[in-house]
Formats: sequence, C-alpha cells, structure tokens
Amino acid sequence: MTSWRSRTAPLLFVLAASLALGPVASAASPGGDPDPLVPGVAGGGRAEYPMDTPDQVLPPLHDVEGGVPVPEPEEEVDELVEYLPRSAVGAACTVRAGIHQRRVERLLGLPVDGKQSAADCRAIRAFQVKEKIKPAVGYAGPVTWARAELLAARKNLDPARRCPVKTYAVACVDLDRQLMWVRKGKKVTYAVVNMRSGRPGYATRTGWHTVYWRHKDHWSSIYDTPMPYAQFFSGGQAFHAVYGQLATPGGSRGCVNLSNGNARKLWDVLRKGDRVYIWGKRPGS
Repeated sequence: MTSWRSRTAPLLFVLAASLALGPVASAASPGGDPDPLVPGVAGGGRAEYPMDTPDQVLPPLHDVEGGVPVPEPEEEVDELVEYLPRSAVGAACTVRAGIHQRRVERLLGLPVDGKQSAADCRAIRAFQVKEKIKPAVGYAGPVTWARAELLAARKNLDPARRCPVKTYAVACVDLDRQLMWVRKGKKVTYAVVNMRSGRPGYATRTGWHTVYWRHKDHWSSIYDTPMPYAQFFSGGQAFHAVYGQLATPGGSRGCVNLSNGNARKLWDVLRKGDRVYIWGKRPGS
C-alpha cells in the first residue's frame, strides 16, 4: 500500500508551484473577470490539497474500507480572509460593489440596490471589523456574505420553512444560502453551518436523497483527492471535508463541502440510511 505522503507528492508539488507564483494563482472571479478575486491578505485562501472534488457521477467503489488514513490538516485554515478584486487590495474602503452586494445589503439592513455607496462601505466594514473578517475594506465578498447568512440563520433558521419536519433525521441543505443543518422532528440535532455546493456545470442535485455509504478516510481513486469524513448521498456527491477555505468565489464540483471540524461533527450525527433534502440554487451557478 502506498503511503499518503507518496500519494500526495504530486499535489504538494503543484501547491509549491502555486506558492511560487504568488496571488495570481489564488482564485479567479466567476465569468473570467479581468480583475479577478484574490485573498485580501497575503498567504490567505490557500489549501493543502485541491479544494474541489469532481463529481464522480457514479458511486465510488466499496472495496476500499481499509487503506491509509486520510491525514488531518496540519494547521487550521483562516476562514475569515475575504476575497477582493485585485485592484482593491490595499484600499481603505472599496468603491466597487461586491459579488454579494445585494445579499449583504439585505442581511445588514441596508438599502438594497446592489450599488456600493460610501454609507454601504462604512456599514459593511463595521460588520467585518466586528466579525474579525480581514481585510475590513467594505467589500461584500463570499466570506462576508457567508458569515452574515450564518448569523441570520442562527436567529431564524428556516424562515421559508423549506426543511421538511419528519420523525426521522433529515440533513437539510439550503443551496440559496449555502447552509446546512440536521433536524429530527422539531429538534435540531446538528446546528446550522456554512457549506459550499456545486459551481456552474457541477450542480449539487436537489430533492430527496439517502446516505447510502460512509467512509471516514475516503480517497477518490479516480481523482487521487482526499475526501475526509465522506458521506455519499447521490452517486459521487457526498458531504465531506476540504483542506482549505470554504467561502470562496467558486463552488465545489457537486459535493457538499464542509470545514474539517464541521465534517467531523457531522460524521457523528448522520448514519447510513438517513435522509437528505436539498433545495435552491447556489448564487451564480
């Protein structure tokens, strides 16, 4: 059996190359924006491994129960580094509307017009300072939006009552808000957390699903990519951890990505046969 170090050698080589290239390789705005989004803090937003696991379409092979354990992250990822247009890095307060401008305006109680005013920038920047999002320059990016949605959901979990209330456990996945939680009857057994679903062309499938196979140390044999705490519910789509920042400009390739800590907690909540209900659409997908 090959060790995880030898299996990850090509991946680490790619990572080293990206580090050498600097922020150019960090992230690109959806739609080929000539002013791409990059981490607003040097060294932020980088992953130990590829952050996306392509949807395998077909279920994984089930003869890999043993094997080499998937390694734990070597250090915690800073989830609070915001992505900014490259031209806005170093600005005191951005004049450009963020990619989630309207959503952040709504969540912060600002006039919802999708335009960045001086008042908007001050209010968004104040929220970022309070929540320790950096840099606090008033840009309504993916990290600011994700944090605002999570805080709102903690106060009002399911305002549209989209999550079915059943006597059995249901993992509820809200693609519109990029949130998930688990409930059984009226009791929430897994508190709401941020997640990341499929990008354009790799949509996370909506509707009812069932957790049909779980593999704590799963490694994609097709794409040679780690999928810690994988819980498959639809073909190759699964809940699983990623080794990198979760709130990014792009989505996954079909799976429901979670932070390593949240994926580990979900592993102890769900069981084979539990139901999953997914609705909505990832913004921009």
